[in-house]
Amino acid sequence: MTRHAIGDIQGCYEELRALTARLGFCSDRDRLWFVGDLVNRGPRSLDVLRYVRSLEDNAVVVLGNHDLHLLAVAYGSRTARRTDTLGEILRAPDRDALLEWLATRPLAHFEAGDLLVHAGVVPQWTVETTLGLAREVEFALRQDPVDLFDHMYGDEPDHWSGELEGTDRLRFAINVLTRMRVCTRDGRINLRLKGKPPAGDSPWLPWFDVQGRRTRGARVVFGHWSALGLIVRDDVIGLDSGCVWGGALTALSLDDAQAGDRAPISVACDGYQTPDE
Repeated sequence: MTRHAIGDIQGCYEELRALTARLGFCSDRDRLWFVGDLVNRGPRSLDVLRYVRSLEDNAVVVLGNHDLHLLAVAYGSRTARRTDTLGEILRAPDRDALLEWLATRPLAHFEAGDLLVHAGVVPQWTVETTLGLAREVEFALRQDPVDLFDHMYGDEPDHWSGELEGTDRLRFAINVLTRMRVCTRDGRINLRLKGKPPAGDSPWLPWFDVQGRRTRGARVVFGHWSALGLIVRDDVIGLDSGCVWGGALTALSLDDAQAGDRAPISVACDGYQTPDE
């Protein structure tokens, strides 16, 4: 069985099907790992959800910030934004089944030495800490989704402590796993910095470049950072290559032995939206 990791789809269904065709994906033998942000901004989010859900155990999906935003809108905790393309999902006859399936996806997945998250991990977290915090969020989402979404939004706290409790703890975990791009060496996060990685004299580093990161023994597979582009190293694989912004949707086999053996496969994506939106 071959595992292929796929970057942020964001509702680009035709590109997804073109990519799986190029991969020669076969549900009898292969699995697809999705880094999150299945939906929003692209034109066919409903079709993406239906297709990925139909793959059943052949799809491993972690939630991204746009997936959580869809759920927050559906539960009435958030209003849709001007650039959202979620209306077709919310009006669909199978809406409830799709949203129930989406709400049961994890925020982190670990298998065969690979840690799958949407955005990143702070340097203080081990794989075990990451998975434990993800499970706490997943439990809260099952138990009381409205309460979770009512308290999910915000940029504080901005620094990890094992003593964080309640909504602060859940919010920090969600922000790291689904929104973070950069942090300081001591794990302070900045959710406002986007675009290319900061200059070398900045205290803000790409989270995966912090020395001593405690997940360095695993290979972290992530998306979320379209301005970063494709990154393939032995310790990290970043797969957001700008689908929906006119870039590409990219997949990479996780089962080749060396980083140099992995040849990414991409399909070009129409520029459905522009980055300043």
